Amino acid sequence: MQCLILAGGLGTRMRLVAGTLPKAILPVGGEPFAHHQLRWLARQGVQRVVYSIGYGGDQIRAAVGDGSPFGLRIDWCDEGSDLRGTGGAVRLACDRGLMEPRFLLLYGDSWLPIEIGPVWAHAVALDRNVMTVIRNEGRWDRSNAIFADGMVSRYDKRTPSPDAAGMRYIDYGLSVFLRKTVMELIPRDQPCDLADMLTKLSEAGDLCGFEVFQRFYEIGSPEGLEEVRALISGI
Repeated sequence: MQCLILAGGLGTRMRLVAGTLPKAILPVGGEPFAHHQLRWLARQGVQRVVYSIGYGGDQIRAAVGDGSPFGLRIDWCDEGSDLRGTGGAVRLACDRGLMEPRFLLLYGDSWLPIEIGPVWAHAVALDRNVMTVIRNEGRWDRSNAIFADGMVSRYDKRTPSPDAAGMRYIDYGLSVFLRKTVMELIPRDQPCDLADMLTKLSEAGDLCGFEVFQRFYEIGSPEGLEEVRALISGI
């Protein structure tokens, strides 16, 4: 298994807490958050990681290194100051020949207490793009997906009223993508949100879902950071 970690964002919500430190390496349990993510990936059989970096990329490189202490091989895709958004970052990693035909995608500020293996096996068996979802009902953030019978029939982050649209689920933050799909649906060298590709796939009836039942955590907000710190210190 190979995993692309998106860690190039500006993290504007965290400036008062983090200063110039990128979110991916905020201190959690006495060490950079990325170390916890990487050990979690390695324990579950991931062997290769590609970091997509931009803002504070040199700091992330210095904190993570080549991955050998975690039993991983780490490659780097540096956007520099020309940030392309989440979709553009995924396309750039593919264009640079770093991604396998099928790969996991994870955000650099996510803590997901689930097993990866069943998600990966589901994607391999179907040979399709798979997005993990959790029944949300507006609990943790705005719901953005309609999920039934193994398919995400609608995914839309911009719907003004998710309840009126019948959205009860939310993107959990872990996906398995086919490289060929990225090359087909995400424009080259243009800023693009990954959500645009997911919306297109759902509209085409080609976005499979995998339901999980343990809530997600993130360090993208001061409140979320404290939750993750408390959670990890208790492990």
